[in-house]
Parts: sequence; C-alpha cells; structure tokens
Amino acid sequence: MKNKIIAAFLAATVLAASVTGCREADKVSYNVSQEADNFNVIRRLTVLNAGTDKPMFELVAAFSLTIDAVDNQLEIVCETGEGQYKKHFIGLNEWTLYVVEDVEGASVDKYHYEVNFLPEMIVPVTFTSKD
Repeated sequence: MKNKIIAAFLAATVLAASVTGCREADKVSYNVSQEADNFNVIRRLTVLNAGTDKPMFELVAAFSLTIDAVDNQLEIVCETGEGQYKKHFIGLNEWTLYVVEDVEGASVDKYHYEVNFLPEMIVPVTFTSKD
C-alpha cells in the first residue's frame, strides 16, 4: 500500500512538472522579480501621458511595484535608506502608460535554493526525559 501511495505521488509530481513547464527563462524571470521586490535592483519607472507623449512622472530607485487592478493604480514602495521606505500611488486611466526599466541589471543565481523557517510559524516543543 505504501509503495502505491509513493508511486501515485511521484506520478503526480512528474505530471505537474511537465504541464507547468520549467523553462530557464521562467526561473530567471522569477528570480529577477524577487530581487527587485527585495529592493536589490535599481529600476526606472516612467509614467507617460499617452495623448501628448509627455512624461508625467519618473522614479529611479530600488522599488517594489504592485499593479492594483481594483483601484486602477500602481503602488510603489521605495527603499530610501536603511529601514526607511516611501510609498507612492499612481492612478492609471486610458491616457497613462508606464514603463519600468532595469537600470543596473540583476545578478541572479538560477540555481539558488533557499529554505526559510519563520520563527513565528514554528510550534515550540519541550523534551523531557524520565531518569
């Protein structure tokens, strides 16, 4: 019975990997995005008036960008110093468009593997012995 469960698990894993695909470009893209969201990449955000082609806003910084489709806006968090952050909101409409440019590039290890144990998620355990 145990062997059947293991075989079913392995078959499901292989099927999931083949369906989702695992292209090298996808891995690198994900890693670059993670580096940017962790304020390790200097990027340029330019917001343009699509009707006039005039720039309305430009930001060059280490920032994390979220597209809020509900409020139709960009939400940008910038790291401005050690433990210091600023948040900006840019409303989007049919006359605005934006471009995000990676200014310096990101050094990303495509083989990076990391496991994080968050202390608040670990249940304390006490071991006692009977002597």
